[in-house]
Amino acid sequence: MITFDKKGNPIMEGEATLVYNLSLGPVWHRFFQGLKEKKIWGTRCSRCQRILVPARGFCPRCFVDTHEWVEVSQEGILESWVLVNYEYYNMPIEPPYIVASIRLDGTDCSFIHMVGGFDLTDMEIVNKHIKIGDKVKAVWRKERYGNILDIEYFKPVRLGGP
Repeated sequence: MITFDKKGNPIMEGEATLVYNLSLGPVWHRFFQGLKEKKIWGTRCSRCQRILVPARGFCPRCFVDTHEWVEVSQEGILESWVLVNYEYYNMPIEPPYIVASIRLDGTDCSFIHMVGGFDLTDMEIVNKHIKIGDKVKAVWRKERYGNILDIEYFKPVRLGGP
C-alpha cells in the first residue's frame, strides 16, 4: 500500500528481516562457556582493578587489555528494573517479564538480565516482591547451551528457594 507524506511524496511501508551471525571472539566465548557450567566469569582490569561482567577484552575506562579472569558471585543487587508486558518481534521469552540492571557482588559494573520467580501478571504482587536494592540470585536452566539465557532469571533472595 502506498501512502503520501505532508509534501505529497509517496511512501511505501514494508518490513525487512536481516539474518546475521556474530563471531563471539575468545572473551565472550569463554564467558558463555562458563554459563554452560553454571559459572559467571568477569575480567579484571590490571590498571584500575575493576571487575567487569560480562567479561570484556579491555577496560572501557582505562583502555587496557584485560587478561585476568575472575569467577564472580551468582548473587547481586538489583539496581533498576522494568516490567515488559507487550510483545514485539523476536523476543527472547514471552511477556510478561522483568528486565533489570544487576550488579553482582564483588563486581564494578552492572549487567542486564531478567528477574522472576513470582507472578508477573499482577502489579501489586510485582511491587510487593521486587524493590531497588534487593538481593537477587541466579536461577539456572536445567539444560544449558552457552548463552545468556542459561541463567533463566535472577530471583529475589528474600523469596527463598533455589
